[in-house]
Amino acid sequence: MDNHRFRRLIYHVLDHDPTQVDIRAFFERLKAALEARGLFLAGITTDGSPLYPEPIVQVFGHIPHQVCQFHTIKELTKAVVHAVAKVRKALKATMPKLGRGRPAKAAMTRTRQAKRLQARIGALFEYRHLFVQHGLTPAQGRMLMRITRGLPTLRRLRQIMDQVYQLFDRRCRSETALAKLGRLRGRIRRFKQIGRTLDKLFSASLEKALTFLDDALLPSTSNGVERGNRRHRKMQKTVYRVRTHQHITDRIALDMQREAQAHRRDTVTATLHRARNG
Repeated sequence: MDNHRFRRLIYHVLDHDPTQVDIRAFFERLKAALEARGLFLAGITTDGSPLYPEPIVQVFGHIPHQVCQFHTIKELTKAVVHAVAKVRKALKATMPKLGRGRPAKAAMTRTRQAKRLQARIGALFEYRHLFVQHGLTPAQGRMLMRITRGLPTLRRLRQIMDQVYQLFDRRCRSETALAKLGRLRGRIRRFKQIGRTLDKLFSASLEKALTFLDDALLPSTSNGVERGNRRHRKMQKTVYRVRTHQHITDRIALDMQREAQAHRRDTVTATLHRARNG
């Protein structure tokens, strides 16, 4: 898909899990389609799958390869939310056990302690999005400080997420972002409590996710492709027959035909509006 005009160029529907052979064959078709239009590929954006790097070099040579920023941050946010869940589980394990029925006066202290812990666990679950949200309002910042009181590990995770978002700031170059990433990795190694929670920050694909910083025309995400995937997944839930290999192929072909005729439809609509307005 052309990620600037959001128009699909070619497609291929597989009835099995893709391999590097399938990816290479698809890229060869893409290269032939671009040459037929007199175009050349200046850069490519993909998700973080390991199937892409080798076929890209084999077919297109050493061109800028951008790993989708959305997929990279998604993996990191998933790891942080999982870490918050582990903290909730650890807090639940420390909750005092209470007998059944109305508590006696001697057990009132344990009852109040259990209620406070239960309220804290509930708050960590309800506001878990604050640990990964990009940018917090002052009220959300105060809420985050309240629910993480006495939990310095969670506060460090929130600080690390802020630094992760700063890596993808368009105002800096990839060299500056890589220097920030090096300092961030060194900081994570010093935090033994975090353990292997943020192993994704040491992935080699993270450097490729910063390629777009040196190229203003290279998209940081593959929004057009993901939008089309979401549309077809929703269609498969509502239209039962759009689940077979043939029907999915036909639907994509129909969408591409509609996109090709969209300009003429817009022209006709504009002409009708002008005629109606005299």
